[in-house]
Amino acid sequence: MKRVTIGDAVFGDGRLAVIAGPCVVESAAMCLEIASHLKSACASRGLPFVFKASFRKANRSSGRSFAGLPEEQALEALARVKREVQVPVLTDVHEVRDVEPAAAVADVLQIPAYLSRQTALLDAAAKSGRAVNVKKGQFLAPTDMGRVVEKLESAGGTRILLTERGVTFGYGDLIVDMRSLVIMRRLGWPVIYDATHSLQRPGAGAESGGHREFAFPLMRAAVACGIDGLFFEAHPDPEHALSDRATQLPLAEAESFLDEARRVHGAVETARA
Repeated sequence: MKRVTIGDAVFGDGRLAVIAGPCVVESAAMCLEIASHLKSACASRGLPFVFKASFRKANRSSGRSFAGLPEEQALEALARVKREVQVPVLTDVHEVRDVEPAAAVADVLQIPAYLSRQTALLDAAAKSGRAVNVKKGQFLAPTDMGRVVEKLESAGGTRILLTERGVTFGYGDLIVDMRSLVIMRRLGWPVIYDATHSLQRPGAGAESGGHREFAFPLMRAAVACGIDGLFFEAHPDPEHALSDRATQLPLAEAESFLDEARRVHGAVETARA
């Protein structure tokens, strides 16, 4: 397993690394609050941490959905998190033109699931010099991610993360095939489980619905499969979040979520020893 170093966080060294934060940048103040909370929670548990927040949301269920703050304002909020909280930062890129401004701030560029096969976007992200996290498309088999890895590596990518976030089931639901976590790890790069987007019901109405109550049991199953990192979204008040309100975890539950993940990860490591 290759190791991917992002700031002080290392993925693939046997520890359970964490990527977490709000779905989208709603304000600098909120990002700073969440980043500080999660940094402290992870540090006290010995978990490497990368803060995440989308500086804009291009894929929305409705044209009326919140798509983000003005670009400069959103990126400055992420820059403040990196500077003031002193943690690495991840954000999404949706078009090739997003890569340069996002890479000027973020340590990790994330390719959204719906765009995971977009060659030009993968190529630009790999050439940016930043680490690249690719969400496996809801329409892809885990073996298909081998071609994604080939594209990134051929463009010079040397720090790659692969994330499972569920697969389309019928017209309005996602399911998680835990075999994907095992299969993608055979590609040699660290594999992350997205514990909140996996709970979505994309066809639920004007905005994506979901089942937050499954976050803990599905996370336990994924950690037991031997993942390298855990991805989740958290918000101080999910019911009033501007995006993904049905699946973001309440920030107050982050510690118990991390404790549960650590317990399962520790049990797996003990069983392997």
